[in-house]
Amino acid sequence: MSKFKIFLFCIVIAQALLLLSANILYFYQNNDRDGKLYLVEARHLIKEIEEQIEEQIEKQIEEQKTRAFDYKFKIEEMRLNKYETIVGIREFVAGEACDHDYLVEEIAGRLYRIEYAKERSSRLPLYVNLLLFVMAIVTNIALAYVYHKVLKPFRNMSDLSYELAKGNLSMPVKEEKSKLFGRFLWGMDMLREKLEENKEKELEFQKERKELILSLSHDIKTPLSSIELYSKALSEDLYDTRERKEEALQGIARNVKEIKGYVNEIVTASREDFLNLEVRMGEYYLSDVIKVTESYYKDKLSVIHTEFQVDEISGCLVKGDRNRMVEVLQNVMENAIKYGDGKSIHISFGEEEDCKLIQVENTGCDLKKEELPNLFDSFYRGSNSSGMKGSGLGLYICKTLMRKMDGEIFAGMKEDVFCVTAVVRKC
Repeated sequence: MSKFKIFLFCIVIAQALLLLSANILYFYQNNDRDGKLYLVEARHLIKEIEEQIEEQIEKQIEEQKTRAFDYKFKIEEMRLNKYETIVGIREFVAGEACDHDYLVEEIAGRLYRIEYAKERSSRLPLYVNLLLFVMAIVTNIALAYVYHKVLKPFRNMSDLSYELAKGNLSMPVKEEKSKLFGRFLWGMDMLREKLEENKEKELEFQKERKELILSLSHDIKTPLSSIELYSKALSEDLYDTRERKEEALQGIARNVKEIKGYVNEIVTASREDFLNLEVRMGEYYLSDVIKVTESYYKDKLSVIHTEFQVDEISGCLVKGDRNRMVEVLQNVMENAIKYGDGKSIHISFGEEEDCKLIQVENTGCDLKKEELPNLFDSFYRGSNSSGMKGSGLGLYICKTLMRKMDGEIFAGMKEDVFCVTAVVRKC
């Protein structure tokens, strides 16, 4: 479970606890005698009656009236519609039946029965619950919006920088519906294209350097031929004068010096490997590598309507570098996409002694069989690569990496199906 989901779960739990606490607090206070609504309204009613009685008494005194004031009549004529729980008030008579709950209070020297109805109690709990429920919904909607519009797109993009760091520059930047990351994605895609362009330039430079080495190796043949001719002439004593023999020896020395110059140039050009292919040996589950490959190419191949099938594989533990193995399969898959007919690509598996075989097959192969031994040579491109971009290093890199991981890779053909098989060692 991701951290955000845990956070979201905690928010929901906190909201539920808040709702429960609010209800418990309200009902606890409402069950207290001082907090009951009908008691509060009864006090207000008694206070109101007492105030009216005092006003009437003062009025009668001022008018100097001698007749007694009928408090009972006045009290029973009180308007009670402004009270929510009070339903009636009358003089208390012991033993008299009453349909409602009531309180007995003394007012102006007389006992009165104040009747109330609990079912007309406050609707505050309902309003509080509705308010908290609406707040919970709004909070969850806000969190869901943040997750889908910010966190989820960012999590999807996090793989991009990781792939770029590994050197996988062929992975396109997926568009996100979220407008928050539009400029960021555009910049990352520009960076990817720039890195890919630099990589192609570097490969072209390395290719030119290798061609230089091959050219120098060819140039050595000329002075070697001259030395051979001079040596043969001297051995057969074809030079009859001392001057001509010395001239031949000087020619040999001159050509030797020229050869040394060529050799020095070759050594300088070949001092370092033109590709830095480091491998960190370890153990990993082959199924993890296959899942990564399948997940990446499933969407990509569905866009170009290529059937993509991956056989099931058990959790087999193998030796090697997990990231480098992913790179090998990506190179093989890119070749299958580029040079196949786009109909079908199939990944299958096999067993051979203490090895696991990974077979990547694609339809539409028009390569010549005599070219198979050269496919894994550096800068070699087959006859079916005409008009296609490439450096001729993809399969060479695969072979170099597989051998550094104590594995092997080879290619085969059957009719129009091309198959590359990678061999990994089991633990």
